[in-house]
Amino acid sequence: MGRTSDARKKILDAAQSLIELRGYSALGVAEICKAAGVPKGSFYYFFESKEALALTVIDEHWAAERSQWSRILKSDAEPLERLRLLFEATEAQHRAGRENRGSIAGCMLGNLSLEMCNQSEAVRDRLQEIFEEQVDLIEAVVTAAQSRGEVTVADTRASARAVVAQLEGQVLFAKLYNTTAPLGGLWANCQALLGARAASVPAET
Repeated sequence: MGRTSDARKKILDAAQSLIELRGYSALGVAEICKAAGVPKGSFYYFFESKEALALTVIDEHWAAERSQWSRILKSDAEPLERLRLLFEATEAQHRAGRENRGSIAGCMLGNLSLEMCNQSEAVRDRLQEIFEEQVDLIEAVVTAAQSRGEVTVADTRASARAVVAQLEGQVLFAKLYNTTAPLGGLWANCQALLGARAASVPAET
């Protein structure tokens, strides 16, 4: 049992690394198994198809990311401070990735959205669900800030969606230009987007 569980984890780890590096379409099952160091039969023991593997990779990636988002966005910090901390954590994550790999991989969920939205309905549907979860998390913070008079928005849902879109877009630019510089503007842009009051902006430390 230990060996089979280990094989599944090896396949998932290899698939995630390869998808981040090269995308989904160019990968084959044989290459994934070679990178994982497991026989091809092990792949089909755990996954009925490459698409099934991709869905599992997406779910595991989001589970880890959602844990981080929830820890930050559901903390006891003031609402706008939570958003600022999320942006800082995102920038730090991509900076560390660039230092380790020499390049910025971008957001796996965003990358797969661009690559696979017209290829796999199952993957597209799952990615839509995940981005809606992200919007849910952001909307709760925007609503809290609105109730405190710290922001002025006409529609908290639409504003939360715009924040998520801005985050994804700047991560895309960071990947394109291989620099975290675009991520440095997230906080100021978010304040403008939400009509944040100057008095609610935390002082730089």
